[in-house]
Amino acid sequence: MSDGSRSVPPRAPSSRAPSSQAPSSQAPSPRALPDRPSLRYLKLEAKRRLAAGEFATLHDAQAAIARELGLPNWSALKQACTQDSHAVAQLRWIVARFSGAGEPGWTPPAEQELGDHFDDRLLAVMPAGDLAAALAKMAADLRQEFRVIGQAPLQAMVELAGLRYIAVVDPAPPHRLTGLRGFPLGERVTDPRVKAPPPVSTLGDPPDEIAEIAAGACAELGLPALVLAGGEPGREPWVLAVGHADLDRAEALEPGHRFPVPGVTVLVTATAVLRLVADGRIGLDAPANDHLRAVRLADDAVTVRELLSHTAGVGSPAELYAGHVPDLADTMGPVIGCDGPRGTLRPSNGGYGVLGQLVADVTGLPYADAAARLVLGPLGMRDSRFPATADGIGPGAVTCYLATADGAFQPFPPKVSTLQAVAGLWSTGADLVRLGTGWASLLPSALAREALTPQTPRAGPGGYRAGLGWLLPPGSPAGQGAQGDQTAVHSGGGAEAVAFLRSRVRDLRTYVVFTSRAITVESIDARLLSSWLTT
Repeated sequence: MSDGSRSVPPRAPSSRAPSSQAPSSQAPSPRALPDRPSLRYLKLEAKRRLAAGEFATLHDAQAAIARELGLPNWSALKQACTQDSHAVAQLRWIVARFSGAGEPGWTPPAEQELGDHFDDRLLAVMPAGDLAAALAKMAADLRQEFRVIGQAPLQAMVELAGLRYIAVVDPAPPHRLTGLRGFPLGERVTDPRVKAPPPVSTLGDPPDEIAEIAAGACAELGLPALVLAGGEPGREPWVLAVGHADLDRAEALEPGHRFPVPGVTVLVTATAVLRLVADGRIGLDAPANDHLRAVRLADDAVTVRELLSHTAGVGSPAELYAGHVPDLADTMGPVIGCDGPRGTLRPSNGGYGVLGQLVADVTGLPYADAAARLVLGPLGMRDSRFPATADGIGPGAVTCYLATADGAFQPFPPKVSTLQAVAGLWSTGADLVRLGTGWASLLPSALAREALTPQTPRAGPGGYRAGLGWLLPPGSPAGQGAQGDQTAVHSGGGAEAVAFLRSRVRDLRTYVVFTSRAITVESIDARLLSSWLTT
């Protein structure tokens, strides 16, 4: 089954600092209910506004927030936050249909019934018979409590029997599942190598609460290795490394170990493209084919701006891992299809693969060399690199792991990404913080602001908007720090690892999360958001 991995960071100032003297009778300012309303964050907002003196009681604060979001009262807002999305509805069908597997009278769904709920692309990867058999084996788990922990109209995250599932559905009715992936949480992990207290190492001076956040995350998620890092422009980053770089060798994780950077690598690519735009070597609104030499897009009208904003409709290759980095023409063909809807935000690995080729063609350098010259070097990212082969990953890199069905960890075979411009970077926590805090310093201020300005009128999956290289989170408390500051994020999850970066827009204060296994890190992000980005 498939897993999406997408990205984000910083826009021009739009902080909304609450007034400690605003009376509770003041008319609330209207705002839109986000596509992914989070009751947890709305509760925190109500408590914050009460503490700031805006309201006399918590009830008044909650009622005001509900009215600001166009709802009559807090009860209506809670219902809006808990109403099932299309993705949750499909997950409930799976529970209802397969929880009785193995019991008398139960029959598996036929291929046509599965086709009503699973997209053809997913069934092409896992045939109907194999899919039904796999779901039937989960019957005991499916009879346990089903808990929704996050949802948007087209995606959902749920917890069930010690596993966390991410589901994504097609935007068109009947909203069939296009992706479904499960991750064992700490309670399902049995590997004794991660049950003992893990080694801890630091660089700089991490805030006091970071160690507590890391310890809780390792226990909750069952992590072989975790890095939390943060910083702000003009200061050296801090890093906390917890766990093992390699379990078999009992090698303790250090702040200088490199991790793969799936998804977030596009921040390097976008910054390199924008530097070429600033130098006049690329036209932002020119057709991308004007600059491409090694490949061409099937649609001559697709612009560089559309590629940067994920609105070009470019497809993505099926194979994302290899023993060596192939030519883009070998991966996607000499003429690359643009079969998706133009003007609609749909994150595309293939589109950023094309931008990587564009950087190479314009500079006359291999992508990795051009990215180092345009971005890594100027930002002092000395410990980051783009290995061309699996053997080139080299010493100093973590071993990544897959969690087996019985809760053990197996090493993920060393591989590189087929699209260097999307997931080819290996980096440290400190270096990725340098990227988050420093990218805008490489660009004219007007272009940096434009990079963080939404390029489409409508939001995409999860309520995100796209800038030029950045995905901008919904304007809700889930995308803000405790003081109402707008933040921007970028994340990516491969088969073997996760990279996550969030920046506060007004000052580019940034934090980074690395894990050496595939898992969702929303709980870590929430804790860091409420601590590191509150001051």
